[in-house]
Amino acid sequence: MPHSQTSAPRDSLVSVRLARGASPWLLPTVATAALSLARARRSGAAKAVAVPATALAAGMLWFFRDPEREIAQGRVISPADGVVQSIMPWKDGRTRVAIFMSPLNVHVNRAPLAGTVTSVEHIPGGFVPAFNKESENNERVVWHFDTELGDIEMIQIAGAVARRIVPYIPQGTKVEQGDRIGLIRFGSRVDLYLPEGVEVAVEVGQKTVAGVTRLDRD
Repeated sequence: MPHSQTSAPRDSLVSVRLARGASPWLLPTVATAALSLARARRSGAAKAVAVPATALAAGMLWFFRDPEREIAQGRVISPADGVVQSIMPWKDGRTRVAIFMSPLNVHVNRAPLAGTVTSVEHIPGGFVPAFNKESENNERVVWHFDTELGDIEMIQIAGAVARRIVPYIPQGTKVEQGDRIGLIRFGSRVDLYLPEGVEVAVEVGQKTVAGVTRLDRD
């Protein structure tokens, strides 16, 4: 299957904003970089701190980027940027598509279909690496959407570093396909359960782009 249809869009600087929920990590880092840069001319210690602090702040700004996207057409679109880690048939007839998100990916997740959020449940758990099979027992947020395809389940899973999942919207919210629904800080995973009868259009190892990559086939 060709992968050209899922290549990441080139996000211009003008169309990129910072993700909601980034402040607790971003503000202290940027403040430290700004203060050390301001004092660098008069203090050797501040000068030594300025370089790594500025590099860290730049990295944080890149990590918490939230680019605008032109939402694709299709019944089910990817909720996450990343790589398809596994595609697994489930006992109830559904198919689970697991998408691994590295620290280099955009970590804002989007609604895979239009509908109503019927449930947002936070479940405490561990913090093993998101690519590990045991990550299914990690800290996670389970979403259910009432859609034209019926109930759609999506799970945001925290990784070894990502210890905070930030839902943007509560139960009862109506969403359009591709709307921003939450953030997972740092490396993590998103699982989406496709209903019985929906054929998967992606394959393991394929890159996905939230709001852009179609996951189902006509």
